[in-house]
Amino acid sequence: MGEGLHVDEPRVLMVDDEKQVADAYALRLQDVADVTVAYGGEEALAIVAEGRPPDVVLLDRHMPRLSGDEVLDELRERDLTTRVIMVTAIDPDLGIVEMPFDDYLSKPVDRADLYAAVDKQCQVLAYELLGEYFRRESTRAVLAADATTATDADERLAAIEADLETAEARVRDLLPEAESLLSTFDGIDREGY
Repeated sequence: MGEGLHVDEPRVLMVDDEKQVADAYALRLQDVADVTVAYGGEEALAIVAEGRPPDVVLLDRHMPRLSGDEVLDELRERDLTTRVIMVTAIDPDLGIVEMPFDDYLSKPVDRADLYAAVDKQCQVLAYELLGEYFRRESTRAVLAADATTATDADERLAAIEADLETAEARVRDLLPEAESLLSTFDGIDREGY
């Protein structure tokens, strides 16, 4: 596991239009996280659209063309399972009350605080994903136990099973105790449905 982190190599997207600042924060995290850097909002959204969502996005608010606030709104509209930490020199005011970020750090942020914020958000994400996994697994177990399942239910079951695999992989990546939690849940008898 990464020094100071409970998770091993979380996927972090660092977004800041100031190249030196973005690179400095990425350098602080490089030994404990899989860090991708975007030097603007458009680039960040393109990176997110390309593949698996990052576990944590570190997002500057004040950027030209597409502000961090706009990037945050777009990330939430995409309904990604990711945590967003605003890392900015803009002092917080009452306007942040309605913003859907998960944490807010004022620059400059030292290494220990950066580690702590990323670690906390990864743990929160892991438990959110674990809850989603449990919900989907319960649904899958009920559908699988029903012998009268129709063909359209088979397709839904296949989709649920694919979602389960994705959620389980991310939980295992983020949560060291995932194995015991998942095996305990799998041991519940569901034949009574």
